[in-house]
Amino acid sequence: MKKELKKELSKTKKNKINWNWILKIIIITFLISVLFSFISETAIPNVNIFLGVILTLVFILIGVMFDMIGVAVTASDEYIFHSMASKKVRGAKLAVKFKKNADKLSSFCQDVIGDICGIVSGSTGAVISMKIQEQLNINSLIITLIVMGIISSLTIGGKAIEKSIAMNKSNEILYKFSLIVSYFVKE
Repeated sequence: MKKELKKELSKTKKNKINWNWILKIIIITFLISVLFSFISETAIPNVNIFLGVILTLVFILIGVMFDMIGVAVTASDEYIFHSMASKKVRGAKLAVKFKKNADKLSSFCQDVIGDICGIVSGSTGAVISMKIQEQLNINSLIITLIVMGIISSLTIGGKAIEKSIAMNKSNEILYKFSLIVSYFVKE
């Protein structure tokens, strides 16, 4: 029995490492990270606390939304989009392409955009903590702990909620994402 199981497990598909994809994702990650960090580092210090909080919430929301897209693409059913594509439904061909490359799109959405947004929202939280501390003359450690706790709980709570939604509505989410992208990219 154990020998048969080992034999079946050894039949799994062995993928080669796609070094082109890894290099591309490293470069894209660097560029997006620089862009998001530039936005947060130039905007947050120059705005009031309220606008800084709004910008931080936007970064959290972007991270949660892209995480949802990453989950949805892995959980969706490709055959539905083939049917839609045969009927010339806008975005369906792109959804098929996304589904065929689910590992790459999921990695991009969750690991690149999601993680960058998490890092940037943390750094914007640090700036907000300093601004609050300066204005209220309160111990910076207490403020930093509270602000970081709020950011972490909103991010993790948001991702917990979106994962359930993404699993249950994966086809709808992938289609809506593909439809939006289809206005910017030729199918």
